[in-house]
Parts: sequence; C-alpha cells; structure tokens
Amino acid sequence: MSYRLLQFLLLFAFLTATPLAEAQSRIESPFRIARLKYSGGGDWYNDPSAEVNLLRFVAEHTNIDVDPRYEFVELSSDKLFSYPILFLTGHGNIVFSDYEVQRLRTYLLNGGFLYADDDYGMDKSFRREMKKIFPDQELVELPLSYGLYTCHFTFPNGVPKTHQHDNKPPQGFGIFVDGRLVVYYTYESNPSDGWADAEVHGNPESTRQEALRFGTNIIVWALSR
Repeated sequence: MSYRLLQFLLLFAFLTATPLAEAQSRIESPFRIARLKYSGGGDWYNDPSAEVNLLRFVAEHTNIDVDPRYEFVELSSDKLFSYPILFLTGHGNIVFSDYEVQRLRTYLLNGGFLYADDDYGMDKSFRREMKKIFPDQELVELPLSYGLYTCHFTFPNGVPKTHQHDNKPPQGFGIFVDGRLVVYYTYESNPSDGWADAEVHGNPESTRQEALRFGTNIIVWALSR
C-alpha cells in the first residue's frame, strides 16, 4: 500500500469518527476506485468494465494492492472519503448541486483526487461545474514534461489518442491546490474507452494496452503525490 493511500484512509477514519478497530480494517483494505454518479442527464454509468480491467492491469504491473470491482458513489454518500480516487466520465450534461459542490471541494482539499475523461460531449458542462468548485482557478494544460507522463510507463507525447472524436489533438488538463494535482482531465483522448472489455469498442489490442498503461500512470501519480 502506498503512503498516499494510507494517509488518505487515515483521514477518512478521522473525518467519519470511525472506531479504531474499524479504522484499522479500512486502512488494510485494498485500493479501490469509485465511479462518480452525477445528475444532469449524462451517462455517468457507461462502460462499467473499464475500472475493473484497469485495476487488474495495475495489479499485474505494480505493487499496489487493488480490489478490481466496479463501484459508484454519490457526493452525498458517507463512503465518499473512503476512495482516494474518483473517476468521472460520460457523454452528456453534468450538474452538481450546491451541496455536492461543497462536498467535492472538501474531498479534493483533504487529499482526494478526481480523474475525469470526456467520453465525447461532456466538456462544456464539466468545465462549468469545475468553475463552481474552484471559482478562482482554470483548468490548465499540463506540459509534456509533467511527471504523470513518465511516473511508471513513459508517454513522451503526453496523453494518448484512444478515440478520434473531432480529430483534435489529445490534451490533459489539471487543477492544482498548493502545488498538488487534485483534478486531472483528459479531452479528445478518451483512454477509459480503451480500458473497457475488448468487444465493447473494438479497439485494437495495442490501443487498449496503451490506454491501460496510461491509466496506470494516473493511479500511480495520484497515490504517490
């Protein structure tokens, strides 16, 4: 288990006033990702095999102890702080209530990490909702030299191009708090489609492997920084 994951789970135990014995069991549990459920009409639930396959790949290529299953969480849930990484995707609209904005901001400021992947069509609403959470910040494009692109597997050209979408160059954007990347957003790339079962999108195996390697980098970076 990474120090980052241990630190986050200790924080969760504190925030929820968990008894010591239960807190210890949580600290020893394997790493999980939660799919973020949101309102607004976007298909937040698509490709449920994506996280499962990614976590299995992570288990094979790192020493991170993972729990490879599909889980989702709402921002109002008491379980929110038990997940070091949230994953958000979809094709359509995203809407956070005022309460959800406050919850996600608290989560991110206290060690959490959000990875968002535009599955085509959510860019406008995602940027709008991020502005609610961090009104004084903009999503900034990460340089190719940023450590996420080389922390485990090497991506000298940055974000891989998994799907064509509008044939624009793939981009990776971030929001930072005190120098820590708390939100990472991929646009015109869609690596999470490459995590899904092979028959879902019909991606070549080389493309799927590239996407899985890139997803591993995201997890390694989020847990170690």
